[in-house]
Amino acid sequence: MNKRLIKLFENANELFLKSDLDLLLSKVSERTLCGALMIHLSNLLQNSEFADYKVDVEYNRNKNGKIKTYLKTIRGPKEIIVKINCDLIVHSRGNIINQDNLIAVEMKKSDRKQEEKDNDKHRLIALTKDRYDDIWSFDGKTLPEHVCRYALGIYYEINYKNRIIYIEYYDKGYKTEHREIEF
Repeated sequence: MNKRLIKLFENANELFLKSDLDLLLSKVSERTLCGALMIHLSNLLQNSEFADYKVDVEYNRNKNGKIKTYLKTIRGPKEIIVKINCDLIVHSRGNIINQDNLIAVEMKKSDRKQEEKDNDKHRLIALTKDRYDDIWSFDGKTLPEHVCRYALGIYYEINYKNRIIYIEYYDKGYKTEHREIEF
């Protein structure tokens, strides 16, 4: 599935770079850039095998019925519960229990602090893991308390000085590949 999701994302990114290059070059906020990328990704999703999924910017809710855990969370280092607010996600909004979460994207401009970049990468590692410490509460009927099992994590860094976008792909808690794209 990941190869198909990567292809879908890369096609959306290609459309984004062609039609929204002026937006990118104007150095607007990451949120605005994610919104533009979301439109292209959403349009491609609707004509794919993933048509039942939605694309959201900075989505932070979980549809599990527990009042205290409506915010999406993951277990962070030392079992600390970390609230999730990814820049862009592709998910079923809790409607496809077996595979709710497909893609998590974290976008950064290259001039941001290294700590911020590293935090995004660590978040993608956690989000793409299949389980935490070999414990997985997923029973196939209800959503787990904490979020994980994203099929694909994407770190997307924009380097304006060199006019390069650096992309890293994450799968099952590991960085699996990376590439650079000129714009």
